[in-house]
Amino acid sequence: MEKSAYKVLFLEDEPTIREVLTEYMTITGYDVTEVSRGDQAVELLGKNKYDIAILDIMVPGVDGFEVLSYMKEHCSETAVIMLTALEDEKTQVKAFNLYADDYVIKPVSPIILLKRMETILRRTYKKQTETEEKKDGLYLKEEAYCAFYEGERLPLTLSEYLLLQKLFKEPDRVFTREQLILSIFNEDYIGNDRIIDAHVKNLRKKLPIPCIKTVIGVGYQFDKNGELK
Repeated sequence: MEKSAYKVLFLEDEPTIREVLTEYMTITGYDVTEVSRGDQAVELLGKNKYDIAILDIMVPGVDGFEVLSYMKEHCSETAVIMLTALEDEKTQVKAFNLYADDYVIKPVSPIILLKRMETILRRTYKKQTETEEKKDGLYLKEEAYCAFYEGERLPLTLSEYLLLQKLFKEPDRVFTREQLILSIFNEDYIGNDRIIDAHVKNLRKKLPIPCIKTVIGVGYQFDKNGELK
């Protein structure tokens, strides 16, 4: 696969199946979050971004179809495989009408499931990459630690990129200099926190839009209005 550590949400209420398949996915390199209830899955989807969801249908709380419906409305970019013992045509058609990417009937070989996941993610990732390359405005290509504007790569150092990434991903939040230092250097930096001011100054010179806002007495914030100028 082109990308490592894909994030997986795995909804399965049968403990043995959940444990075995989670182990296979984890060994393969996936970052797996496992849940046994549909309402737990919806809650997590509202807070986190996943590359792919593996959903059983007959689970406690809301069922897998309700989770799939939620995903269609709120996180359609996440790939979905329905993993269920229900094999009738009507149920399968319903899943595909709700934009499921695949429908796998249990019991399933862990290896076959992994191959299906790999195929879907490879296709999805390729599509996302092609879309990114045509995207207007400022955007980040996180797996390559690169920032682009109007399709052109910006000449940022790693520290400048990490600073921009931190601000860009939470535009409604104001970060102190100490918080930004931790995001760039972890706990390895010893010195004056004004080093962030120097990085911001250099970053602003390289950004074609005025999107980093100084919040006096606090620190810095990504300015969405500046991004649109």
